[in-house]
Amino acid sequence: MGKIEEYLHASRKKKSALIFVLIDSEVSKIRESVTLAKSVEKIGASAILVGGSSATDQIEMAQVVKTLKKSIKIPIILFPGNVTGVVPQADAILFSSLLNSENPYYITQAQALGAPSVLKFGLEPLPTAYIIIGEGTTAWFVGAARAIPFDKAGIAAAYSLAAQFLGMRFVYLEAGSGAKQSVKPEMVRAVRKVFKGFLIVGGGIRDVNTAKEIVAAGADALVIGTMLEREGNSLKRLAEIANSIKNIKK
Repeated sequence: MGKIEEYLHASRKKKSALIFVLIDSEVSKIRESVTLAKSVEKIGASAILVGGSSATDQIEMAQVVKTLKKSIKIPIILFPGNVTGVVPQADAILFSSLLNSENPYYITQAQALGAPSVLKFGLEPLPTAYIIIGEGTTAWFVGAARAIPFDKAGIAAAYSLAAQFLGMRFVYLEAGSGAKQSVKPEMVRAVRKVFKGFLIVGGGIRDVNTAKEIVAAGADALVIGTMLEREGNSLKRLAEIANSIKNIKK
C-alpha cells in the first residue's frame, strides 16, 4: 500500500465518506480546472480525478495535471479511459480493469500497454475493478460494457467479490458521467456486504438526498463531475453534499 492509498484510508476514518471531484481535461480548460480544483479543495474534496472515458488528448491532459499540481495540495489521481490517460506528475492512478466489458482490450490489454508508463512516471497504482451500471453513457459505449441493470444488485455484488478474490483493493461502481440516475443504494449495500476494500460510487449524484443514501449504504467515496461542469450553483450544492455526509452512520 502506497502513500496515496494510505492517505485515502486515513481520511476515510475521519469522515463517513470522501468526495472525489472529476475534471475532464477535454471539457474544462486549464484555467477553469485550476479555479474549480481550488474551490472544491476548500469545500472539502479529498482528491481530484483527472481523465474520463472520452479523454484522448494526452498533451492537454498532461498540461492540466502539471498545472493543477502547482495549485492544490490534495492528491491528483488519474482516471484513464485508455492508455492516453496515463500522463506524468500525478500522484496516483486508478489502475482499472473494466470487468464487465465485452472487449478484452478494456479488461487486460490496455492495462498491459499502460503499465510501463505507470512505472516510468512513478505513479502509484490503485488496483481498481471498474464496473459499469446501466446503459446509454459514454463509459458504457466506449468501454463496450455488458452493463449491469440498476436493479440487479446481486450481479454487481458477484463482480465485486470476484474483484476482491483477484486482489483488487478498490471497486468503482459507475453509472457514467451525465447518467440519468445514480447507482441505487440497494446495490451499494449488496456490494458492501461482500467487498472489504475501498468502495467508490459515481455517476448521477447531483443532490444531498442521493449522496446521503449512497453513503449510508456503504460507499467510501463519491465521484462528482458532470454537475460541476454543466449545472448552475454547483459549488453551493457540492458544499451542501459535503456537509450532509460528514456524520452519516453506516
